[in-house]
Amino acid sequence: MATIPATGWLDRAQTVAGPGFNRWLVPPCALAIHLCIGMAYGFSVFWLPLAHAIGIGDPVVCKGMSLATALTTTTCDWRVSDLVWTYTLFFVVLGAAAAIWGGWLERVGPRKAGVVAAFCWCGGMGIAAIGVSIHQLWLIWLGSGLIGGIGLGLGYISPVSTLIKWFPDRRGMATGMAIMGFGGGALIGSPLADLLMKHFASPTGVGVWQTFLVLAAGYFVFMMAGAIGYRVPPDRYAPAGWTPPETTTLSRFNVALGNAHRTPQFWLVWTVLFLNVSASIGIIGVASPMLQELFGGRLIGDAAALFTNFDASQKKAAATIGAGFVGIISLFNIGGRFFWAALSDRIGRKPLYAVMTALGAVLYGLAAPHFAGVSVGLFIVTFAVIASMYGGGFAAVPAYLADLFGTKYVGAIHGRLLTAWSCAGIAGPLLVAGMRDARIAEGVPRAEVYGPIYLILAAMLVVGFVANLAVRPVAAKWHMAEDTTPVAAPVETTAGHTGGASLTAILAWAAVGLPIAWGVYMAVLKAAVLLK
Repeated sequence: MATIPATGWLDRAQTVAGPGFNRWLVPPCALAIHLCIGMAYGFSVFWLPLAHAIGIGDPVVCKGMSLATALTTTTCDWRVSDLVWTYTLFFVVLGAAAAIWGGWLERVGPRKAGVVAAFCWCGGMGIAAIGVSIHQLWLIWLGSGLIGGIGLGLGYISPVSTLIKWFPDRRGMATGMAIMGFGGGALIGSPLADLLMKHFASPTGVGVWQTFLVLAAGYFVFMMAGAIGYRVPPDRYAPAGWTPPETTTLSRFNVALGNAHRTPQFWLVWTVLFLNVSASIGIIGVASPMLQELFGGRLIGDAAALFTNFDASQKKAAATIGAGFVGIISLFNIGGRFFWAALSDRIGRKPLYAVMTALGAVLYGLAAPHFAGVSVGLFIVTFAVIASMYGGGFAAVPAYLADLFGTKYVGAIHGRLLTAWSCAGIAGPLLVAGMRDARIAEGVPRAEVYGPIYLILAAMLVVGFVANLAVRPVAAKWHMAEDTTPVAAPVETTAGHTGGASLTAILAWAAVGLPIAWGVYMAVLKAAVLLK
């Protein structure tokens, strides 16, 4: 009898689902991984404690310290500007890793990719913990930034192709559920990390390295459970009773990975994603100070007080309200990932992006400048909707790619498209922060700093709207030659493939649903300060 190699259980062939498998068991597996790697969004909770890691109460400031010096110093506290490079590395490496290894993921399947993602993300946090404990910033960059970033990229795209193939009837909803988890990771991880740091803090330490290790251990368990639970459908699977719709907006053929980027459709969708992310990520990054600068004393019941003249107690009160604003943005970012992606199943992907880019341009170009400094409530609503479309743009794009290029290589194509995210993660913050700092340096009043920024962001979304309108079905010359039947052609399925309620499914959803509920509860508590 032939023996199965030790790694056989990781092979794609070992993950093909048998008859009667409940497809609703797959989304919780994807969520288990995305909720863990989504903590990348919440790493800012570590910056201030790490900036006091040596001085504890008062940071040890070394004048003239360069970034190169900060990488290896053991006697000076790091600056926040040194630490946030970890955040930049996250998303640059995420896009690069997804692009480089997307094809490999399609060959080996989601289980092996999920396991590698778990080792990279959690192992990277372990290396970062060592870096914190011996005060070596380069180890944090290497661990969480580079190695963890690879885990981010593989973990992010690991469920995309699988979910689209399991849910050909609900492509947007399926990917929206998973990618919602990535946005929700910080809702759980940030307050949990805060509680852990308070628990481990002592007169001689800020509790960060211990928190890294605890999070890494917990994330490893969740991510491995998700990876092991992955199953891929049999070839040409379709839910029982479902037939592909007769529509010209869905590709009924596959496009090879090597040809996808040679089509204008790939670069048009790349442009739409790049502009949608660039127009949001930078402004979301300064959400708290933006609200405080625009409304000043109105936030704390003293309309005459200027932000630049706040005393210590006023700054603390305004910062609490700013944190509530960030909490609301986080909730809408997460909810928008599911709402807009699910809506795309009804109205189509191209119309969805037309709505999001047009509405975003109106909100930036007209609503935000009009409500700034005038109505706190309407201003918050404006940016809550913008945040929802930021998340929705991420969640619906895998289904958009499947509509255009077929499902065979959609995970790898999506990986390459995520280079748009990497570029936007640099361009958006540089644009917004650069313009903001330049206008403040020119002496522009804080309440008037953001007007031109909003107009430029609106113009970017107008360009995105035009690019989306230019998307057409992929030309027949790019269709794979061996494809002679529709990619979603139904095969015989059992009722079990469609999937109903089962004890296993209920437990799987509870395992990911309870942490999400706790994270939402904590975010609502933070946001509730705006209602007082």
